Amino acid sequence: MTVGEGADWMRPIDIDSLSEEELIELNHKLVARLRFRSQMRSHSAMLDFRIGERVKFNPTGSPEVTGILTRYNKKTVTVVTDSGQHWNVAPGLLSRVDSGSPGSPESGIAAVTRLPNRTAEE
Repeated sequence: MTVGEGADWMRPIDIDSLSEEELIELNHKLVARLRFRSQMRSHSAMLDFRIGERVKFNPTGSPEVTGILTRYNKKTVTVVTDSGQHWNVAPGLLSRVDSGSPGSPESGIAAVTRLPNRTAEE
């Protein structure tokens, strides 16, 4: 057995010799490490998407939902649907919407209009 990716050794722990207090401490450390690894996977999946990107997901018992990713949260991202609903979704449940033409509702790229530079006019 190995500890972590790429490790080629593991320090053996004789859990039978540990006191209840030591077992509880070990349990807390294991749970914290597992949570950290889960958060890192979630964060990595989150960064696969960009704010403003058009995404879709399938909520249980409902039809597919499509919307715009508007915010990164601690464990989820916020998606605002075309009807204005806000959903907090785990990034692992998202997929990109097939892009159409730029600026179309089906694309992940919003139409951009350049405004005149007001400071140059003054």
